[in-house]
Amino acid sequence: MRVLVVEDEERLAVALRRGLMAEGFAVDIAGDGQDGLELARHGDYDAMILDVMLPRLSGYRVVRQLRAERKWLPVLMLSAKDGEYDQADGLDCGADDYLTKPFSYVVLLARLRALLRRGTPQRPAVLRHGDVELDPALRRVTVAGEEVVLTAREFALLEYLIRRPGEVVSKTELLDHVWDAAVDTAANAVEVYAGYLRRKIGRDRLETVRGAGYRLSGA
Repeated sequence: MRVLVVEDEERLAVALRRGLMAEGFAVDIAGDGQDGLELARHGDYDAMILDVMLPRLSGYRVVRQLRAERKWLPVLMLSAKDGEYDQADGLDCGADDYLTKPFSYVVLLARLRALLRRGTPQRPAVLRHGDVELDPALRRVTVAGEEVVLTAREFALLEYLIRRPGEVVSKTELLDHVWDAAVDTAANAVEVYAGYLRRKIGRDRLETVRGAGYRLSGA
């Protein structure tokens, strides 16, 4: 197994290489984001360990660019930033896992092995269905290249549907996953917001399947 380590702290990078090589991995090191991106693009790697705060190009930008190029190399992100929103940003950008510094090497190795077991299925950071694109990290939606402004509920409804391409999703399932279960929600809430969403993304892009639910059309 070949691993790319992108880390600008030289002592940490060398320690990671030494430890991983002792476990039987082949390891390459890049000291900044730009070099890391180029190696990831052209090298035959099984996984990448990627720091967030890097010279020239941040880890967020590296992984976002890889996903934009449809490169699904598994990425374990490292960062001293341990806030929940920092971790969410890393995962939303397309990373597969996030580990805060300082970390246990035993835990890092276990998470790396878990990533390798999963393989490299497609995990796009930007979700697409036909000419509709949704970016969970930037909270941005475009239709035929034009940005569309959605409310938080409309965005959540579209995101749930776009993650289930071709599926008919029932009203009950949408209520369970898009609305707060602790809040008493009117039974017609899904119909109301489906109507709002249609007006913004185009009526022909959201289909009502009578007696069953909703699905996105036009892929």
